[in-house]
Order: sequence, then structure tokens, then C-alpha cells
Amino acid sequence: MAVPCNVRAPVPLQVGDGTPEPGRPGVNVIDVTFPSSQAVDVQEISFRNFYTAFLTVKIQQQGATASRKSKTPTWRTCVRNLRLMPNPHMEEGSQDYVSLYRPQMLCEADKVVSLRFVLRQPSPVWLSFTLEELQINPPGRQVSAPDDPGNSPEQLGDPKPRPPLQGLPDPERVSSEVQRMWALTEVMRSSHSTATVGRFDVDGCYDINLLSYT
Repeated sequence: MAVPCNVRAPVPLQVGDGTPEPGRPGVNVIDVTFPSSQAVDVQEISFRNFYTAFLTVKIQQQGATASRKSKTPTWRTCVRNLRLMPNPHMEEGSQDYVSLYRPQMLCEADKVVSLRFVLRQPSPVWLSFTLEELQINPPGRQVSAPDDPGNSPEQLGDPKPRPPLQGLPDPERVSSEVQRMWALTEVMRSSHSTATVGRFDVDGCYDINLLSYT
């Protein structure tokens, strides 16, 4: 069962004069805290992507502070630059369900008091991007963590293996061909002749069999 938590709305990182620009590619930050400053051992983080291209997860742990005088826990990077969309400009991966498991994280996620999700989307195609259905699961819940030691943090966002699409062309190749056809169409349109062509004439002459007499 997921741990109760408070998920704040995405906050865009702003530059310049701090005026937000909707629809502009950039970075969003989502902070997650637990009620009553509860410390949680994190076994799994699950969510549904919504047009986020890259994800970094940072955690604050109970008792881990920058110095003895500081009471603010330091941030540790748990997942770094995880690719959620193979191509930020295309739909693939934009709404996948993703699970991040404890053995695949860069640090031990024990006694976690808060998490920070840093979302990046470099493409201007999408008007907004976030994470949905975010859940933090403690140990003891049955999860199907991958056993392959070769799995790296860059591969964590891959959902269940997808069966190959039989008989369908590569989408990137199709997109490239469509762009080429569009460019050729524009060239032909701009060079289109306005000269009129007679209905039956060929090189200025007429076939006698195509003429009618009155």
C-alpha cells in the first residue's frame, strides 16, 4: 500500500525577471512530503508520465545535514537524468506508467523525509508536462523488481517490454519522408505555371479525330 504523502503542484523554474512563460520548454519541480515529518524507507516510486522527457529525483533523509549547525537535511540524488521519452518531440513514452525500484537507485533511500522531482522537457511542442498518479511505496509490498544487474538508471523508465510491431514502418523514417514530401510540395507550388493548356491541343496542334463539326 502506498504511503500517504503531500504532492505539490509542479513549479516551473524561472529565469530572467521571473515572469513565467506558458508553453515554453524548461524545467518543472514537484516536491513530495510526508505527514507529520514522517520518515519513510522507499522501496518503489511509481507514476504515470505526462510529456516529461527527463527526470531527476532527489531525496532528503532524516539525520543527514550539511553541517552540525544546520538543521536542514541535504539533498541527495537518487535518480539522475532518467530518459522517459526516446524523442522529446514525439509521442512515444509521453504517457507511460513507470516504476523506479530501490535496487536501481543511486543511493539508499532510507529514512526519507521528502522527495524532489526535477522534470525537464526541452521540446516546445508540448504546452505542459508533469507526473501523474505519483505513489511512494515502502518495503514489504510485492513488486517485480528487475533481477538483471546490468540495468542502469538510464533504463529505469522503460515499462514492460513492448511486442514488436509487425508490418509497420519505423515512425521516425515515416516522419522524415513526410517532411520531404511537404518540402517538395512547397517547391512545386511556388514554381507552378499559370499558363493555360487547351483541352485537346498537343504541341499547338489538334488531332482531327477529336474535333467535331457542326
